[in-house]
Amino acid sequence: MTTHRERIQACIEGEPTDRTPIALWRHFPVDDQTPEDLAAATLKFQETYDFDIVKVTPSSSFSVRGWGAEDEWMGDSEGSRRYTKRVIHKPEDWENLPELDPTSPFLSGQLDCLRSIKQRLGPETPVIQTIFNPLSQAKNLAGNDLLLEHIRKYPNAVKKGLETITRTTVKFVEAVSEMGVDGIFYAIQHAQGSMLELDEYKAFALPFDQETLAPAGNLWCNMLHLHGQDVYFSLLRLLNFQIVNWHDRETYPSLSEAQNLFKGVVCGGLRQDSLTSENPALVTKEAQDGIKQVNGKRFILGTGCVVPITASHENYLAARKSVE
Repeated sequence: MTTHRERIQACIEGEPTDRTPIALWRHFPVDDQTPEDLAAATLKFQETYDFDIVKVTPSSSFSVRGWGAEDEWMGDSEGSRRYTKRVIHKPEDWENLPELDPTSPFLSGQLDCLRSIKQRLGPETPVIQTIFNPLSQAKNLAGNDLLLEHIRKYPNAVKKGLETITRTTVKFVEAVSEMGVDGIFYAIQHAQGSMLELDEYKAFALPFDQETLAPAGNLWCNMLHLHGQDVYFSLLRLLNFQIVNWHDRETYPSLSEAQNLFKGVVCGGLRQDSLTSENPALVTKEAQDGIKQVNGKRFILGTGCVVPITASHENYLAARKSVE
C-alpha cells in the first residue's frame, strides 16, 4: 500500500503514482484560538478525508499578535479573521518593532499545535506549516493601504520593520524545521499586479523572502502559495519550492501553462466556489479536467486557496473520490 509520503515524494520526483494526490485545507475559526483546539480540528479533518498532505492553517494573526495586533472572526465564509487593532500608524512605528522569539506566547503556541499534530499522525503523512511572508505580516500590522502608502513615502522605515519581521520569522522557521515537519506552506499576498509592480516586489519583499526561506531549504515538501490575481509567476525562478499553488482557475497561468514554466509540482484544479455549490458533479468535473490538463503528472488536486468553511461534506467526498 502506497503511503501519503511515498505518493507525494513520487509526484515531486516526476514518477508515476498509484493515483493523483489530493490536498485540501481550510480555516477553523474559533478552534484556531488555542493550540489544542486547532490540533484537534486539524486531526479530525484529516481523519475524515485522508488527504495526502496535512496543511496546518492557523489564523494569520498567530505571527503578529506578539506585536499587539488583535483580530476577530466575524463570520467570514473563508474562516479568516478581521483585524480590529493595528500596531503600525506612523513611519517610525516600523523602526520600533521589537524582535520576537519562538518562545513568545503565540509563536510557541503554534509550535505546540504542530508538535501535537506530528505526534498523532506519524511520519507517513506529510505535514506542512503555514508561514506568512514578511510583507504579508507587515500588511496585517498596518493595514494594506497604509503599508503601500508607507512603502512609497517612507521606504527606509518600512524596510527597517521588514528586517525585524524577517529575523523573527527566520527563527520561527528554524524552530519549525527542527521539529521535523516535511515542509512549509509559504503564503505570498503582494506578488500580484494590483498590489505592487514587479520591481517593487523585488525591492520590498524578495530579499526578505529569500532570507526567510533559507532555514527551510533542507525540507522536501515546501509549497509556495501565490495569492490573488495577475500573480508574478516568474518569481518561481528566484525561489526554491517543490510545489506551487495559486488561483489557477481564475488567473494566469493555467495548470498546463504552469507546467511549462515550472519544473516542480502544480497544486490546484478546483475553484473554491465549486466546493460550496449544490452540485458535487461540478467538483468531479473540475477535478477530472485538472488531471487531464497535466496528463496526471506532477500534479496535486487542490483549490486555489482555502476551502470555504461552508463547503459541504458531499463536495469534499466528491473531490476525494475523484482521484480514486
